[in-house]
Amino acid sequence: MHYKQIKVDFLLNKITNKDKLFAGNYTIDPYQNCEFGCLYCDSSFDETIFVKTNAAEILKKELETAKKGTIIVGSVHDPYQKAEEELEITRELLKTIKKHGFSCHVLTKSDLVVRDIDILSEIEHSIVTLSAASIKDPISKIFEKNVPLPKVRLKTIEKLTKNGIKSGLAVLPVFPYIIETELDDIVSSAKNHNAQYLLYKHLELKGDQKSCFIDILKEFYPDLVRKYEKLYENSYMPNEEYISKTNSLIKESCINHNIKNKI
Repeated sequence: MHYKQIKVDFLLNKITNKDKLFAGNYTIDPYQNCEFGCLYCDSSFDETIFVKTNAAEILKKELETAKKGTIIVGSVHDPYQKAEEELEITRELLKTIKKHGFSCHVLTKSDLVVRDIDILSEIEHSIVTLSAASIKDPISKIFEKNVPLPKVRLKTIEKLTKNGIKSGLAVLPVFPYIIETELDDIVSSAKNHNAQYLLYKHLELKGDQKSCFIDILKEFYPDLVRKYEKLYENSYMPNEEYISKTNSLIKESCINHNIKNKI
């Protein structure tokens, strides 16, 4: 990975359709591309990380005229990837959000977010969602090898909640035929770590992502290649039958463990 500093003319993107999953009105991304390199994410295709050095300055101007709402921080690229440890661009953005009276919903895979508990606790209605494709280390190490282990992310949720910040777990993405057997364990673990909700979204395979993911399956799950080809035969999403069945399993588990399946 290498970094390129850039200046941007705009940062704030307004969500035009209702965001049912993350409940936001706007999105911002402090970085373009992501050094975590998760194998299911199209952000992993580019080894150049573009650092938006003037992000806080631009956001300040935009928020002066924007209607109050919730800003999703890290909608596409993780706002707490390793570069953030030194650059603190996300931290400056949170300060700007706080100063202008907006709320935020941070999406990340990193425990670095606990560094900013001091600011997040002062932002009204702040939310932090930690995502994990699996809570099993062997699966996580295949698809998310540069990300803190699932147990670290679960502990992060616990710490955020303890500090009065609304926090939950997102199963992103739901891998067909790989994590079904652990779905109930995921929901149970989320509840045991004081997650206040559990979100989920099925694996999407758009464009080059499909062929790349099939190659990954050939290496680690060769017996699933034909199943995936059939499941994604006519769309970038799994077929409706699979989605309906999996959704029912997750919702039932959430009811059993007394945890919300939405924010």
